[in-house]
Amino acid sequence: MGIKTKRWDPTTWRLRDFVNLDEIGPRLWTTFKENWYMGFTSFGGPPVHFKIFRDKYVTKLHWIDETVYQELFSICQAFSGPGSTKMHYCINLIRLGFPPAVLAFFLWSLPGALGMFGLAIGISNVGETLPRAVYALLSGLNAATVGIIALAAVQLAQKAITDKLTRLLVYLGAAAGLLYNALWYFPVLMLAAGVVAVVWDFRWLHPPVLWVVNLVRKKKVKAGDEEREVELREQVPAGSGVEREEAREELRKSQEGQPGSKEPDVAPRSRYPSASVPGDRTSQEQLQQEEEEQEARVVPTSHQINVMSWKSGLALIVAFLASFIAVMLTRGLIPSNPLLYRLFSNLYLAGTIIFGGGPVVIPLLREYIVAENWVSPRDFLIGLALIQGFPGPNFNFAVYLGTLTAINGGYSGVLGGFLGFLAIFLPGIWTVHGTMGLWSAIRGWRWVKSALRGVNAAAVGLIYTAVYRLWQIGWIDEGFSQGKSLADDPWWVVVTAGSYVGGAWFGVEPPVACIFGAVLGLVRYGVVEAQGY
Repeated sequence: MGIKTKRWDPTTWRLRDFVNLDEIGPRLWTTFKENWYMGFTSFGGPPVHFKIFRDKYVTKLHWIDETVYQELFSICQAFSGPGSTKMHYCINLIRLGFPPAVLAFFLWSLPGALGMFGLAIGISNVGETLPRAVYALLSGLNAATVGIIALAAVQLAQKAITDKLTRLLVYLGAAAGLLYNALWYFPVLMLAAGVVAVVWDFRWLHPPVLWVVNLVRKKKVKAGDEEREVELREQVPAGSGVEREEAREELRKSQEGQPGSKEPDVAPRSRYPSASVPGDRTSQEQLQQEEEEQEARVVPTSHQINVMSWKSGLALIVAFLASFIAVMLTRGLIPSNPLLYRLFSNLYLAGTIIFGGGPVVIPLLREYIVAENWVSPRDFLIGLALIQGFPGPNFNFAVYLGTLTAINGGYSGVLGGFLGFLAIFLPGIWTVHGTMGLWSAIRGWRWVKSALRGVNAAAVGLIYTAVYRLWQIGWIDEGFSQGKSLADDPWWVVVTAGSYVGGAWFGVEPPVACIFGAVLGLVRYGVVEAQGY
């Protein structure tokens, strides 16, 4: 039998909101037992991580249900910071409390962070070029990762799509993400999707649309009457007034008996039960009853999130905003700050404004690190290729860049890696913890549920942009260390397809698929070398 744990449910602003020590030993052990290996085996980046979390915490352990999972997914994607890391943290926070959630965070993130730190130490001691076999291995990893992410995107879309609206939002989110990329763009897309879902679910556009439709129909009816009157006048023979009236009546009866001549109803009943037509009492009663049912804010016990009070959550968010302002003011007003402080402030800013998770962090870190001439473009791209094959969060890329920045500047690599880790993860974890307090107070509201439905669909659509962007730079070699499209060589297309098919049809786990891709990359290198290309 497993160790039983019970949820803690503080309702006031007090220290217990942050550190609850009831049954702390069993809760910490449960955290370690269920999370110790995830930082070593969760390959494939955020899209795959979300699927892993659903399989483990929803399907297997039943720590949360599907409703809470979808809500957490939307929250973690809609706000800044590492999406999959925040979700892992929140699941453990909801189930086991704050200290176990912190332990789970380190179990999740440290293995990959230590791996990226070791990689940075190694890269700092190599020459300007790498052996071609290494490039082939990295390209194989990238190709396999693309297949894994594509499969995760398809599976998440199947869960997010519940009707025609969410299907359309998934498509539009993916299309918009492919066509343009900017720091402000992803959060605006998700916000717009949430607004669209609210407008659609509340049917705010239905009354004016019905009014326009009815107005057009009335004009058509009036125009038809006038045309018939003209026809009657032309067809009625000359004669006395009585004869003309009798002829007019016979013509009218014959026209009304023809198919399609019946006058349309001026105000037909809408096919939308909630979009009432003025004067339609039945539709109005249905609308009132539906609103009363949907406005109920009683959340079922199985769906409840009791992490902290909303006051404590608000206090955490305000404290973070104060720290962010202080760091940015110091960064801007003191131009002679030491290198390590500028590194910390740049990554702290990146961790605060990154919306969309791992796929977005890469180009942003390029601007904040490579553009400052702290790390060379070659070293940046090597790390970019290898992070796809490392387990855990993609935000560990900041550890790699921080270590190289410190070493290149004459400082300790350990200190640079630590500052990179702290600066990139702290904003997201800090704000999502506070958000959980506010969320528990508003999540039962009807408009919040509607908005989340739209945000969730758009966030899933944006995952497809990660597939495309990695596909475009996944193949690296001596002649094009900046990366080129995997589509330029059929071998990488086969590797990507094999990774997708293996996971979808044969249940191949992501770590096995990554190893499979790396081996096939080396096979291609051996064939090319044997043929003398």
